[in-house]
Amino acid sequence: MSEEQTSASSTDSTIAARDEQVIADTIQWLEKAVIGLNLCPFAKGVHVKGQIHYVVSHATDARELADDLHRELEALAEISAEKRDTTLLMAPDCLADFLDFNDFLELADDMVEALDLGGILQVASFHPQFQFDGTDVDDVGNCTNRTPYPTLHLLREESIDKAVEAFPEAGEIFERNIEVLEALGKSGWDALDVGAHACPHARAPQSQQAKA
Repeated sequence: MSEEQTSASSTDSTIAARDEQVIADTIQWLEKAVIGLNLCPFAKGVHVKGQIHYVVSHATDARELADDLHRELEALAEISAEKRDTTLLMAPDCLADFLDFNDFLELADDMVEALDLGGILQVASFHPQFQFDGTDVDDVGNCTNRTPYPTLHLLREESIDKAVEAFPEAGEIFERNIEVLEALGKSGWDALDVGAHACPHARAPQSQQAKA
């Protein structure tokens, strides 16, 4: 094996190892926070069935992340829900600033429409620095949308409708999660050692959406 081939192989191994760590961190967040605290009553089913697809983006800017999002939206639309109900696209090297990430979401929504996937798929978002409008950065309630890495959650509208139908009180999840976290406290959250958490069905009232 040539020196160039050895170097390339070493680089590939390093990238693969990091990808595995990003996915492992995200699964730990899902199991310990989302499912462990029952922050999303619909998460356990798709997790146990292996219907969550984890993808690590190597993007370093919004354009590259948009390319990855485009690919994953098309892939999710083409595969059956039984094989892949939802996708988590983690971007550890991109949009570390929450406001930049938040601005990217408009592009994500426009992409869904451009691909004629409106009403079929939607994109939810979670970030290590997530902050609801009108809150202090250290408010524990912000952890409802905090993940170890900037993350785009690709969801099927049909799956959301079924979940809400099975759980008529879905509109109360957001308020309940805030209560759970406030009771847990920042020290309790930090003790979970997960970096963040979220539930795509637990949406904040419009007036409490993330800062623009």
